[in-house]
Amino acid sequence: MPRRIGMLGGTFDPVHIGHLRGALEVAELLGLDELRLTPSARPPHRELPSVSARDRLAMVRCAVAGVAPLTVDDRELARDKPSYTLDTLESMRTGMDPDDQLFLLLGWDAFCSLPAWHRWEQLLEHCHIVVLQRPDADSEPPEALRNLLAARAVSDPLALPGPGGNITFVWQTPLSVSATQIRQLLADGRSVRFLVPDAVLAYIEAHGLYRAPKTDGAP
Repeated sequence: MPRRIGMLGGTFDPVHIGHLRGALEVAELLGLDELRLTPSARPPHRELPSVSARDRLAMVRCAVAGVAPLTVDDRELARDKPSYTLDTLESMRTGMDPDDQLFLLLGWDAFCSLPAWHRWEQLLEHCHIVVLQRPDADSEPPEALRNLLAARAVSDPLALPGPGGNITFVWQTPLSVSATQIRQLLADGRSVRFLVPDAVLAYIEAHGLYRAPKTDGAP
């Protein structure tokens, strides 16, 4: 039987329960054999992450330890260039059988920004795109994506045919948590317990991540 592999990319700065709960829901819904959380090193459309790639990778590994089918893929961190998703998909495909299905998970905002991505028209040559949409999302996709959706959208996520080429939507449990919020709480010296896994919180505290720098004379 062909394998069913998912990819969820991001800076994971830090990884939090919104990332993990969404990933697990999709993995179970689609019956994925593996869902690879793939930290990016130098995201081309975002500011540089707040902490090192090593720390972000370590936190993701802490977060998914023992949580099948979630795994960690560090291939983007080994590149000395921006983390283009197309390059990552092409690299993943080299280690898969031709019939294996590859699913790229994108949030609604990321999906709507696709026309600004590197060689974005070629993404569907390598994968299916699964758009993670919250029930309260009410914005329209940009015009550049409307024809693509008309031609490639499949309403049933379980009916995606072949190794790639289509787009589907999956409703997500709304969790109002963001990495920006978590970083701010930590900078303010406040608790982020229950917003990140305990193992991630322990890593953050052990390494003093995201804390505001002490001023001269501060205790």
